Amino acid sequence: MKILITGGCGFLGSNMVKKIFNETSDKIVVVDNLSTGFKSNIEPLLCERVEFYELDICNSDIINCIKDWEIDYIYNFACPASPKYYLKHPIETWESSVFGIKNLLDAIKGTNIKLFHSSTSEVYGDAQTIPQNEEYWGNVNPIGVRACYDEGKRAAEALIYDYIREYNIDVRVARLFNTYGPNMSIEDGRIISNFVTQALTGKNITVHGNGMQTRSFCYVDDTINAIYKLMHLEKNPKKPVNIGNPQEKTVKEVALYVKDVLKSNSEIVYCEKMSDDPQKRRPNIERAKQLLDWEPMISYDAGMKKTIIYFSDKLK
Repeated sequence: MKILITGGCGFLGSNMVKKIFNETSDKIVVVDNLSTGFKSNIEPLLCERVEFYELDICNSDIINCIKDWEIDYIYNFACPASPKYYLKHPIETWESSVFGIKNLLDAIKGTNIKLFHSSTSEVYGDAQTIPQNEEYWGNVNPIGVRACYDEGKRAAEALIYDYIREYNIDVRVARLFNTYGPNMSIEDGRIISNFVTQALTGKNITVHGNGMQTRSFCYVDDTINAIYKLMHLEKNPKKPVNIGNPQEKTVKEVALYVKDVLKSNSEIVYCEKMSDDPQKRRPNIERAKQLLDWEPMISYDAGMKKTIIYFSDKLK
């Protein structure tokens, strides 16, 4: 088969490239505009089986490219996913979510191509329902500074399900919760990458707000395995699936854990709360368990140690 991975030089995309390369004989086409991804994430895998094209999915050229490449499956990870980047580039973030997915949907219309779309727990906003299940409509500030990402991803889902109803295409959607692990950028800006790099370099570990906001961290191998299972379901569930680890932790707990494991002299300092920052995040994964026979296998402790080793090597 021939697989297209958009955003394939980013954190999640490059891990999917690695999985497909190592576990199948499929040919892989990687597309990335390199705005937040790094070609170095996939360079060791580039060969006659793995091609790379620097291309933005917001460019309508992607439609003809998909036809010319004779693609069978598409995994779409193309969008800035860290507040650091989407707060800096809000318009581009919204465009990649909405214009980008529309190009991919137009490309597969009238074909048998399967498309996976990477959505996010951010569609639930500052959730009032704990844990969040897929039926919860969310609590999002539509004009807040994070809306470019939250509402962009919500609009993408709306467009996807309209296309499914209108054109009977095969698209699978997962809402991902706080994934972490190797191939995250040192400059990524998310909680775990920030805390680990700060502790390793002796800088202050910076916690926004009082640190009592919670997140549910899922190691990248678990997330990628779930996505792969979703894509290979015989029948399209035609509804989003939460992918994440229900084990909830406060941001303060994570900071203390990193400081302790690394025996770091870094100080934990508290700074201004981020605007519209969700206070409680924990997925209900019953749908994933039933549909995919999946739940996270890698413990927080094991995943964090692998991640710390990765960042330590990267900093060297």
